[in-house]
Amino acid sequence: QVQLVESGGGSVQAGGSLRLSCAVSGYTGYYCMGWFRQVQENERERVATIYSDGTDTYANSVQGRFTISQDKGKNILYLQMNSLKPEDTGMYYCAARGGVGSCLASRYFTDWGQGTQVTVSS
Repeated sequence: QVQLVESGGGSVQAGGSLRLSCAVSGYTGYYCMGWFRQVQENERERVATIYSDGTDTYANSVQGRFTISQDKGKNILYLQMNSLKPEDTGMYYCAARGGVGSCLASRYFTDWGQGTQVTVSS
């Protein structure tokens, strides 16, 4: 059974940092993994994606501040978030896609974690 479990969320002041982790069990070899953010009932927006070859891409709003990485040996996905802003507030989800294809929108991802809340105060 595939499980993705996020941790590391919390409350910080603007300008602070957090590192999110996503522990994956039950499957290895995803084509891509990503972090998504959801605010209330809005659509989950892509924050960052990393492909199996290590290539990473970011939403314009976090480019230069966030870094996605993975430890393949431990099967953990990370999101280092620096210079946090109030608009970064939301529920953060990690997600994974097994087969080859687009990794730029939530609808293409098949496996999801339960989410971890990030709150940034001004």
